[in-house]
This record gives sequence, C-alpha cells and structure tokens, in this order.
Amino acid sequence: MLPEGIEEILPAEARRLETMRRAVLDLFHRWGYALVMPPLIEFLDSLLTGVGRDMDLQTFKVTDQLSGRLMGVRADITPQAARIDAHYLKRAHATRLCYVGSVLRARRDELAGSREPLQLGAELFGHQGPESDAEVLALMLATLALTGIRAPHIDLAHVGVFRALAARANLTDERKTELLDAVERRARSDIESLLSAWSVGVDHRHLFLGLLDLSGAGDVIARARALYRAVPDALLAIDDLEAIAQRVQRQVPDAVLHYDLAELGGYQYYTGIMFSAFVSGQGSAIAKGGRYDGIGRAFGRDRAATGFSAYLGRLLQVGQAPANGVRGVLAPAQSDAALAAEIARLRAAGERVVCQLPGDSGGAADFDCDRVLVKKNDRWQVEPAKGETADKRR
Repeated sequence: MLPEGIEEILPAEARRLETMRRAVLDLFHRWGYALVMPPLIEFLDSLLTGVGRDMDLQTFKVTDQLSGRLMGVRADITPQAARIDAHYLKRAHATRLCYVGSVLRARRDELAGSREPLQLGAELFGHQGPESDAEVLALMLATLALTGIRAPHIDLAHVGVFRALAARANLTDERKTELLDAVERRARSDIESLLSAWSVGVDHRHLFLGLLDLSGAGDVIARARALYRAVPDALLAIDDLEAIAQRVQRQVPDAVLHYDLAELGGYQYYTGIMFSAFVSGQGSAIAKGGRYDGIGRAFGRDRAATGFSAYLGRLLQVGQAPANGVRGVLAPAQSDAALAAEIARLRAAGERVVCQLPGDSGGAADFDCDRVLVKKNDRWQVEPAKGETADKRR
C-alpha cells in the first residue's frame, strides 16, 4: 500500500531508467555541463529562496529534530542548481550545470503523474543572449532524441511581448495577472470585457487581442513585427525570439519550431524566451525551459540564467527508446578455481555474470541471462542458453 502518486520501480523498468539516466548524463557531459548533486532535503528558508518560493505549495515540510528548524523536501532541483552557481561556485564566466535526481511533490503536476519523478535538467548561468538560449534548446532536443522522441512539436513564446503591452497600457500587477489568465485561456470575449472595464483604449485592446492570432510557423514573426511596430520593447522581444529560433534551426535542421505568443504559462517565473515540447497523444508538455535572469539575486549575485528540465520516466513513457536487451551469463553452482577465474575475467570485460546457487532450480531466462558458462575440453566457455529464443529473452 503506497500513497497516491508514489510508485515502486521494478527491476526491468529500473534497469531501463538507470541505463537512460547514464546516457543522458553522458550527453550533458559531452556538451560541457558539469554534474551537481544537491541534497534531497534542506532548511526551508534556503530551499524556497528566490525562484524556489514558487514551489511552496508543492513542498513537503518536516521539522528537523536536531535544530528544531523547518526543513523541506525538494520539489524542483533548478533553484538548488542556481544557488550552487551563485553562492558556492561564484564564477565570473558562464557556468553550465546539469542534474538528474528524484524530487517529491505534494501534488501531481502536468509533467508527471508520479509525485516522486526523476527530474533531469541543464542550466546555463552567466550569459545573456540568444546564443545561450539556443544552446539550451538544442540540448533539450538532443535529450528528447536520445530518449526516442523524434520530431517533437516545440512551442516558442516570449514574455517580453506581453510585458511591453502591459507597460504601454499602464496595467497594475493585479490587472496583469487577471488579463494573463484570460490570454492563457484564449478567452477573447473575457479579454475584451476586462480591457473595456479598465477603460483601455481601442488601439491597446487590438494589440492584446492580436496575441491570440500570433501562433504557428512561417510568417508569425513578420505579422508580429507589423502589429507591434509602434511598441519598441515588444519588437526587441520578437527579434530575440527570431534570433534564437534561427540559431536552433541551423544546429538542428529538422527541428519542428512553432511560435505561440499567447502561451504565457510561467510568465511570473521566466524573463525572456519560453519553450515547451509536445508530442502527439499527450495533452501537456513533456519538457519545458526558458530564460529566467536574476536567479542569483537572492544569494547576492544577480546572474543571467537559461535552462530546461523534464522528467525521465515521462520521456521514456512517450518515447521510442529501445528496451534493454537481456544480456547476461549464468554460471553453474560449482566450486572450481578455473570457473572463478573465468567469471572474474568476464566481469572485468564488462559482462554481467550471475552465479547460480546450490539447489536453485532457476534457469538462464529466470535470471535474465541469454548465455551460460559450460565446461568443454577442460575449459570454461560461454555458449547460448539452450531453448532460449529471442522472444522469450525479451
């Protein structure tokens, strides 16, 4: 009996997850991202500092019996990586960090059915520009491809457009939040009603409503420039969005990129581009990322930041990564020096060897082995397990 959203991972799936976890970390390493392993639990005031405060409702809280202080179990590793960059590493140059680890969430969220998913992510701190955003987005695409997800649909948005419009209309923070909700719901009539009630001019209303029509590929950027030609800050955001998309398209020519300027989920968190990956048959994003500058301000260092994260189990669930083939050698239950030497040699060469125990009736397939060690002509050698077919081994 386990709590809702908490699952045990059994051997076959655990092996598949671990194999892919190692492959993802190797990919991050090849791109120059250094692995960090933040603690699973820490004092709450540290865990929820800065952007971590957005995780308050998702965080399990306990009292530390040693200090009497309130502690929290991490619900997101990104703020911890940001703290490591700003508080511990304190580098002047760009820093690339990555992580793969379990998080615990008080509630289910849209990215994972599990409340204890295995989160992976890559963060680039200390550089502000389309080059770093494009690098992170390209790395996300490479990660998805590694897990067997081909040609995902990538939605691109930029918070700078809405912010420029809200500033031009002199909207208060409360009104911005209310209008954001209507824009995210694509509720045209609600948007019109709100702007009318606030006595926002017709020209301004037209600009806000235009967000709903700026989605798709191809001419979206040109139409956005034409619509917001009198809003300089919105044009800067559009230029930034186009520069990032062009760089990614050059790095990943087959990337399927779409624009959606009304997709503003995470507006309070992100400061620039936002991107989400979707695949057919899934109603929510399978990976998300974007720019979130100012991440280190709470730790005394105002750092530019961009990154992405996803849940490994979710990626394997929707991807087409091949299952791990059963590979292993079953050694008989015999006390033989030559046999022990051969087992040691095979293991040193990277083979998985299972030693059968006396009286155990399990066969090779029962131990996920496709080969056996047999003695022929006074020598131990590896042979295919008799009666094992490829289908049975799978």
